[in-house]
Amino acid sequence: MTLTSSSRGTDEQGAQVEELITLTIDDTEVSVPKGTLLIRAAEMIGTAIPRFCDHPLLDPVGACRQCLVEIPDAGNGRGMPKPQASCTVEVAQGMVVRTQVSSPVAEKAQRGMIELLLINHPLDCPICDKGGECPLQNQALSAGAGESRFEAVKRTYPKPIAISAQVLLDRERCVLCARCTRFSEQISGDPFIALVERGALQQVGIYESEPYDSYFSGNVIQICPVGALTSADYRFRARPFDLVSTPSVGEHDACGSAIRVDHRRGTVVRRLAGDDPEVNEEWITDRDRFAFRSWAAEDRLGMPLVRRDGVLHAASWPEAIDVAVEGLRAAGSNVGVLTGGRLTLEDAYGYAKFARTVLRTNSIDFRARPMTREEQDFLAREVAGRGRSVTFEDLERADQVLLVGFEPEDEAGAVFLRLRKAYRRSGLAITTVAPFASWGSRKLGARVLPTVPGAEARRLDQWGEADLGPRSVIMVGERAGLSPGALNAAARLADRTGARLVWVPRRAGDRGAVEAGCLPGLLPGGRPVDDPRARVDTTAVWKAERLPAEPGMNATDLLAAAAGGELAGLVVGAVELADFADPWLARTAVARAGFVVSIEARLSEAATRADVVFPIADLTARSGHFLNFEGRRRELNRAVAGRNAMTDLRILAALADAFGRPLGIRHPEPAMAELDELGKWRHEDLPQPGVGVDAAPPVPEPGQAVLASWRTMIDDSRSNDGADDLLATARSPRLKLSPATATELGLSEGSLARVGGDPQRPGATVEVMILPDLVDRVAWLPWNAPGLPLAELLGVGPGELISIEALGPSAPTATGRGGQ
Repeated sequence: MTLTSSSRGTDEQGAQVEELITLTIDDTEVSVPKGTLLIRAAEMIGTAIPRFCDHPLLDPVGACRQCLVEIPDAGNGRGMPKPQASCTVEVAQGMVVRTQVSSPVAEKAQRGMIELLLINHPLDCPICDKGGECPLQNQALSAGAGESRFEAVKRTYPKPIAISAQVLLDRERCVLCARCTRFSEQISGDPFIALVERGALQQVGIYESEPYDSYFSGNVIQICPVGALTSADYRFRARPFDLVSTPSVGEHDACGSAIRVDHRRGTVVRRLAGDDPEVNEEWITDRDRFAFRSWAAEDRLGMPLVRRDGVLHAASWPEAIDVAVEGLRAAGSNVGVLTGGRLTLEDAYGYAKFARTVLRTNSIDFRARPMTREEQDFLAREVAGRGRSVTFEDLERADQVLLVGFEPEDEAGAVFLRLRKAYRRSGLAITTVAPFASWGSRKLGARVLPTVPGAEARRLDQWGEADLGPRSVIMVGERAGLSPGALNAAARLADRTGARLVWVPRRAGDRGAVEAGCLPGLLPGGRPVDDPRARVDTTAVWKAERLPAEPGMNATDLLAAAAGGELAGLVVGAVELADFADPWLARTAVARAGFVVSIEARLSEAATRADVVFPIADLTARSGHFLNFEGRRRELNRAVAGRNAMTDLRILAALADAFGRPLGIRHPEPAMAELDELGKWRHEDLPQPGVGVDAAPPVPEPGQAVLASWRTMIDDSRSNDGADDLLATARSPRLKLSPATATELGLSEGSLARVGGDPQRPGATVEVMILPDLVDRVAWLPWNAPGLPLAELLGVGPGELISIEALGPSAPTATGRGGQ
């Protein structure tokens, strides 16, 4: 049960104890922590008081008055002359409370409030999306009057109003509970909707010139107690009693947010936030909520494909397996495996085992993204085999949080909401090492340490015990790995100060891929491949003949070898070539590799260039686990029956059988059992690698700047395909410059600039936005924003130099909150 607050004292031994208050509710005595609201105390004895505005994660407001209770005088001065809103009154010692269960006064008051709310409420339950799961509908039927005494004309408004591309407002249904406005202000920090006017004219108001711009806007739809706020994506598509619900987990970031998948006749029609107080509480990002239609795209694969005479043709499973095995056997051990970071823990483990026992290679890497060699040592030392290091609860209890190469609002939505909660309630001190204060940083009240991309290591080495302590947390994003020495500097800082260190990747499968051994230098459980003891232990669990002893090639080296015609075989699973630092090199590599096997759900760029393509079930049609950034296993449940039931693990097992080297696992349960057995090894046995050498960032010449960038939450990822309403809320990409840099380049707010990188690439034309706090000679652009694939257009990455040329003024554009 979530309590509003509690009070703690100390016992004779100095231990903290919770101060309890004893009161009587409906003739039942109950003791609850001091500060508990009456509505919560009633829930503890099983009494559900009707309510609309109350929500355990929002501040009490007493707006709807539906939760009225009687508090009679018990001779102790605790009585109140009129019914009170139980969602705003805290318990008091000796208080007597009577709810609708035992008090005619409370029951009459609640019936009166229902009648008042229904005066102007349209009785359109048969066409309202909330029908069947509406608290107002339920309470009107169970406790409302059978007939209305209201004879005038009901108030009406034009409907619906688009608050944003995905949130629609029917104002006449609103009961003015203020849940939406409180969520926007208190939880997400995006106060772009508010209650306006007064009395009978009061309504939810919006800005006419700007949409409701929030990465978390879908939550207001879910917590709306009536049908006032609805989803453009789900509107008029189904009734709740037509749906089958399956608990699952979000796959779009490393938070592992609990979700609920609602499907009808085998088709997913909506996703809602699940209730998990330890992780995402009751909130999810709009991407977790709305981006689920990509699995039904037209390029969805349904059967294997085999290349004949240069063209992919449909094939039977036996034929495809035979062709794949023949090609990979011919490649020998001169083969690599690219897995990506979107796999479940069990599938990633299957690839790691397949690479070592069947293909006899350590050349496997999940990092289908920009990376450095320093990162693997950091992951081996600070991430692999660590279990749970820093949790969501630790973030709330921390004295200070330091963010390095990490933008929580864009890259890990549930982390952002938990940090904002701690900042708002306890004043958590948050510091970010970044070139400027992003919109998300400002909502966290974060102090910015202005840093040129590439100079993060120097900045971190300036910190010490006076800045951080054992109750502090250092959060490093995967982008920190692109700054020379930054990851090692963060580790050194944690060692000096006693602060806890946690790595927060972007993809749901990244942490699991590390644990599963999808790295060229690590075995499952985080053990180094060149450690003889590790190989012996792993061989015993796998019942394998031998394991390759030398570390293999990482993803960058694999692509270079393949592009040069030096790689005889390549297995690609769930990888998008556009995600690599150099997509052109990735395409060349897949085209020139000797033999390519692609295991995909949709026809990707890699699949179109492969020799054999195996189709797999999408995530809604399979079971397994993701490992979130905490190291917590998050269960993915099968919701629907897919076009086929094959998973990566089953396909790898079939290939291994045909090789004559059985994998020994083909389902999640035995894979997890093996991984648990390998995870019993003690992490402190790992040899500590040396400290990397820090490098200075490049120095821009006139007409140049250092590129700063990160992926925004709503980008051009293929996982967003089909989510048209979500993509319509993407923020307009802009080139952000400091005033001095803009003046130096002859640019002003709203003017157009030509940005270039590699002379062989086409470059990009973007609109300029001036930021007063941005570091001079640094230019920020979003990575992979819709219509702006920087890796394709520039050929350079964050921390590298770009050229900027003024083109002239641009036409005015309407964007939400400054764009990105």
